[in-house]
Amino acid sequence: MIFKVEGHKFRSGLMACALALTASATFLPVEPVHAQTRTLPDFTDLVDQVGPSVVNIRTVEKVVQRGGNGEMDEEMQEFFRRFFGQPLPGVPRQGPRQNRPQPQEEERPRGVGSGFILTPDGYVMTNAHVVEDASEVLVTLPDKREFKAKIVGADKRTDVAVVKIEATGLPAVKVGDISKLRVGEWVMAIGSPFGLENTVTAGIVSAKQRDTGEYLPFIQTDVAINPGNSGGPLINMRGEVVGINSQIYSRSGGFMGISFSIPIDEAIRVSDQLRTTGRVSRGRIGVQIDQVTKDVAEAIGLGKPQGALVRGVEAGSPGEKAGVEPGDVITKFDGKAIEKPSDLPRLVGNTKPGTKSTLTVFRRGASRDLSVTIAEIEPDKPSKRASDREEPAQKPPASAAAKSLGLAVSDLTDAQKKELKLKGGVRVDAANDAAARAGLREGDIIMAVGNVEVSNAREFESALGKSDKSKPLSVLFRRGDWAQYALIRQAR
Repeated sequence: MIFKVEGHKFRSGLMACALALTASATFLPVEPVHAQTRTLPDFTDLVDQVGPSVVNIRTVEKVVQRGGNGEMDEEMQEFFRRFFGQPLPGVPRQGPRQNRPQPQEEERPRGVGSGFILTPDGYVMTNAHVVEDASEVLVTLPDKREFKAKIVGADKRTDVAVVKIEATGLPAVKVGDISKLRVGEWVMAIGSPFGLENTVTAGIVSAKQRDTGEYLPFIQTDVAINPGNSGGPLINMRGEVVGINSQIYSRSGGFMGISFSIPIDEAIRVSDQLRTTGRVSRGRIGVQIDQVTKDVAEAIGLGKPQGALVRGVEAGSPGEKAGVEPGDVITKFDGKAIEKPSDLPRLVGNTKPGTKSTLTVFRRGASRDLSVTIAEIEPDKPSKRASDREEPAQKPPASAAAKSLGLAVSDLTDAQKKELKLKGGVRVDAANDAAARAGLREGDIIMAVGNVEVSNAREFESALGKSDKSKPLSVLFRRGDWAQYALIRQAR
């Protein structure tokens, strides 16, 4: 056998093999290897730096202790007297009330959590659920000094609380910049899991902007967080606090690799209000919202699923005064895009009540701007459902188009329009076949068909006749106080 290497011939044998190996080696590029060497992080300096700022929080609650001397409580005896006609056998009747032991209050340990020193003069941040229902809060510093703390304020919606201890010269934490926090970077937690003080755990940022709360986009990590860690700080490699450890995802009650922390910028915004007024003031516009699905977005001409679908507008609310209607899709608030429904309450909630803002809504195939004055949030009012007791107007015969959808509709009476606060629409008297499969049912009020507003049955029939039978038909309807879209697949 003859080998040819770089223009020369060689016979088989040891020499040929050696030359062939040498020649083959010349084809390998001679380049320096730039291997990036990374070592595991060392958290020791961070612990020394931040550890003195992390505190243990114990809470106590008062429990009313009734009865005594083994005697049955009066309420229980009264139960047997009423339902059995006599006291429980073997239990003596108690004497006059003045001779019986009076109820006594007993203090019992309620729970253990964590917190961190926010300011040198004694303000401490923790979770609202750590101090909820506590009659007494005890804060223990790493140097073993213990203080009774006063609850300055707690906000359940964000799960942020601030307590105050009477001390000065305390080591306050440094607050980090959430915008610089990156998925994949190392973070550390210090707290008191299961009551074990000054416990350090570490991991990485798994995700940002996790929607697990009404007003907060959480930081997700794989840092080990357990009961007792709540309220402790999440710390980056620069020794800055970037979050408050608040929740875990667990099927067992213990850590399973997924933890959630409140972003520190949101927490500081809340704490500033708590320290100033003891409460948090949030904006509201009085609309109930839902998600915009891909099918609905395509059917109404929105293009992509974005924004917040308005399902209902509270009577007398800023939204109603601004002209927001059920079925609108709110796509922007003060110029900021609403990508998903949870974006809207966060933006509105962080707006000071009394502020004039701009809502951009998508309605009937076009966008428009509405001016709205933000009100202060208040407890939700009970929904008032429409009554269908009044006899509906005479039902016109259903057209072939309506029959093909399985629909039978009729005009609303003046009384129904007044009660529902509607200018028009048609009542669904029957929903079968395609309409039933789309979710429509008797009693629903159809307000628009294919981006065309309908005031009565005649306009409804006209809109059906002009619809494209090759595409799903979008129908905006109202059920009680809630508005939503249905997509009816029309028979061709």
